[in-house]
Amino acid sequence: MLDVADNIELERPQDKLVRRLCSTLSDYLDKAQVDDCVRAYEFGAKAHSGQFRKSGEAYICHPVAVAISLAEMRMDANCIMAAILHDVIEDTGVSKQDLAKTFNPEVSELVDAVTKLTKIDSKSHAEAQAENVRKMFLAMGKDLRVIMVKLADRLHNMQTLGAMPAEKKRRIARETLDIYAPIANRLGMNSIRHKLEALCFQAMYPRRYIILDNALKKARGNRRKIIDVIENTLKNRISQAHLTCDVSGREKNLYSIYQKMLHKKVSLNDVFDVYAFRIFCDTVDDCYRILGIVHNLYKPIPGRFKDYIALPKANGYQSLHTILIGPFGFPIEIQIRSHEMHRMAESGIAAHWLYKSDDDKNDKFQDRANEWLRDLLELQQTAGDSLEFIDNLKIDLFPQEVFVFTPKGEIIKMPRGASIIDFAYAVHTDIGNACVSARVDRKLVPLQTRLENGVTVEVITAIWARPNPLWLNYVTTAKARSGIRNYLKNFKQQEAISLGRRLLDKELQAMHLQLENIDKSRMKSLLEISDNQTLDELLEDIGLGNKMPFLVAKRLTQADVHAAVRLEDKDQTHRTPLVIKGTEGMVITLAKCCRPIPGDSIIGFFNPGKGIVVHHHECRNSNEVRKKQTSWLDVEWSQDATGEFPAELRLEVLNQRGSLATVATTISENNSNIENVTVIEQDSRVSVDLITVSVKDRVHLAKIMRKLKDLAIVIKITRVKA
Repeated sequence: MLDVADNIELERPQDKLVRRLCSTLSDYLDKAQVDDCVRAYEFGAKAHSGQFRKSGEAYICHPVAVAISLAEMRMDANCIMAAILHDVIEDTGVSKQDLAKTFNPEVSELVDAVTKLTKIDSKSHAEAQAENVRKMFLAMGKDLRVIMVKLADRLHNMQTLGAMPAEKKRRIARETLDIYAPIANRLGMNSIRHKLEALCFQAMYPRRYIILDNALKKARGNRRKIIDVIENTLKNRISQAHLTCDVSGREKNLYSIYQKMLHKKVSLNDVFDVYAFRIFCDTVDDCYRILGIVHNLYKPIPGRFKDYIALPKANGYQSLHTILIGPFGFPIEIQIRSHEMHRMAESGIAAHWLYKSDDDKNDKFQDRANEWLRDLLELQQTAGDSLEFIDNLKIDLFPQEVFVFTPKGEIIKMPRGASIIDFAYAVHTDIGNACVSARVDRKLVPLQTRLENGVTVEVITAIWARPNPLWLNYVTTAKARSGIRNYLKNFKQQEAISLGRRLLDKELQAMHLQLENIDKSRMKSLLEISDNQTLDELLEDIGLGNKMPFLVAKRLTQADVHAAVRLEDKDQTHRTPLVIKGTEGMVITLAKCCRPIPGDSIIGFFNPGKGIVVHHHECRNSNEVRKKQTSWLDVEWSQDATGEFPAELRLEVLNQRGSLATVATTISENNSNIENVTVIEQDSRVSVDLITVSVKDRVHLAKIMRKLKDLAIVIKITRVKA
C-alpha cells in the first residue's frame, strides 16, 4: 500500500495529486479511512493503467482531482473512494460486484449511480444524454452524494477542456449550462455554480471571454478608490451603532455581467457602474438593524429591496438585498447576511458535510433538497420519455419565484408567471386534477389567472371535474404539465377501453352472444393474431378506431379464428346503433363541420388512433367516408343526453346600428351563449354573419331560431350542417 509519508516519484502528476488529497483528508478523517482512500487510488490506478486523457496525462489524475474537490467539502470516506473509482465500471473491466467485494456495497452503489448508461446505437445523442440525467436523478433520490460526485466530476472536466475540439467544447459547455450549473444553483452550491458558468462562458465564447476579462481588469483599477471610500463609510457607520460586521466589495461574476449585457442590451460601463458589497454579521437581528443603518446612510431605490431571510429562495438561499444611491451618484448593491447564511449560500447541501456543528440548519437544506428530488422523481415516473423529463427538469431549474398564501396562511413558492392551475398541482396532484375555479383574495377568478406576490389563493374543486388539454397553454411548472399529461393519457386510455367494450358488446349482442361468455381459448387465439397482449389492449384499439368492432366480433364467433373475414353489406343491416350522450370525452368527438346536437340524426366514423367522430346525417363531408362500409357505424343520441352543444347559424340581417346587439340579446334571453361570431360578407344594406351558439338540444335550437326569425332586422336564418 502507498505510504503517504514516503517520498514517491514527485515527477508524476498523479503522485502530487495523491499527496494533496491525503493531506486534505488527514484534516478530518482518521488514519484508517485515509488508508482506505489510498487503497482505492491504487485499485483505480491499476484498473486505468495504460489509459490517458486527451491532454496526455494518466487517466487516474482525473478521478483523483474530483476526489480532491470533494475532500475540500469534507465528504465522507465512502464518497471519496467512489469519486476515485467513479469511472472504473464504465471504462475498465471492473464490475459492480468486484467493487462491493474489494471495498463495500455502499461504494459500489455510489460508483454505479454515477456511471453513465451505455450508449445505445438506436438513440440520438440527445436521448442518450437525457437518459443519463434521468438515471442520475433516480440515484440522487437514494443518495445525495451522487450529485456531489457528478458536479465535482463535471467541474474538473470543464477545467480540462483544453485538448478537446472546439465543437465538442461548446456541446459540453452547453449541456453544463443547461443542466449542471442550474442543479448546483438549485442545491444552493453557488461556489461550484459560478465556477461552472465562468468555464462554460470561456469554452463557448473564448474571444468574448478574453475581451470582457481584459476590460474588467482595466476598469477595476479606476474603481478601487471609490470602493474603499464606500467600504470605510459603511464600516464606520455600523460600528457607531455598536455592531460588529465584515464588509467586502463583491466581485461580480463574469458570466452574470455578460448575461446582463446580452439581455438588457447595455454596455459594460452600464453594468459595471453598479458597485456591489456584502455585509456579514452575527445574527438575523443584526441583519435587519444594519439594513436600517444603510438606508439612513444612502437613499434606497424604491422597489429594489428583497427580503430572502423571511422568504428564502427555493434552494434555501437567505440574505437581504437592497440597492441604494451612493455618494458619487452611482447605484450601490448591498447584500446583508449572517456568517452562517453566507456559508450555506456558498456550499448549499455540501454544508451538511462541511459544518457538522450546525445540524439544525443543515437539516433544513437537506430537507429542501430531498423535497425537490421527491418532486422530480414523481415527474420522471409520469414523463413519457427521457427527453420529456429533461424538458420538465429545465422548467423546474429556472424559477423566478412569487410567494402566495393558502387560506390557512401557509406560504407556497411558485415560479413567476404561474397560474392558479400550477398552484393547485403544487398543493397536491389530486387538487390539480379536480380544480374548477379559485378565489384570489376572496374574489372568484378563472383558472388561467397569473399569480402575484402576497395573494391568498383558495382552489375550488369538484368531484366530476377533470383536467382540460387547454390547461397546457396556461401552466408553467413541470409538476402541473406532467400531471395534466399523465391524467389525460390514462383517462383517454380508460375511455377507449370502456368505449371498445361497449362497441364489441353491441356487435356480439346482435349475434346473441356476450363478451363474458366467449371461450378463453378463442380469445387467446384472437389476441395472438391481433398483436395485442391483453383484452384491455384489444378493447383500447377498438375504442380508438384502430380495429373494427364488427370484424373482431365476427372473428370471435368463427369456427377458425385464423380464417380471413369478408363482411358484406348485409352484415350491417341487423346491427343496433351505438347510443351516445356526447359527453363521453376524448374518444367520441362531435364533428366541427356540421356540429350535431341531441335530437339530430347522426352517424359515426372511426378515426384511427382517436376514436369515433360523430357527424350529422346530412353533412356533405361524410358522404365519401360513408362509402367505406367498414369504417362507419350507426349512432343515435341517448334520451338523457345533457349539457351544452355548439350549433352554427347563418344569419342575413339588416346592416344597421345595433343589429348585432339585438341578435345577441335575443339569444341570451333564450338561455343560450354566443361562442363565436364571424362576418362573412357585408354591404351598406345587408350583413351575412355566422354565429355559433350553445344549445341543449334540437328543440332548444328551434326555439332560438323562431325568436330570431321574428326580429324585423333578420331577413333569413338557416342552420349550417356542413
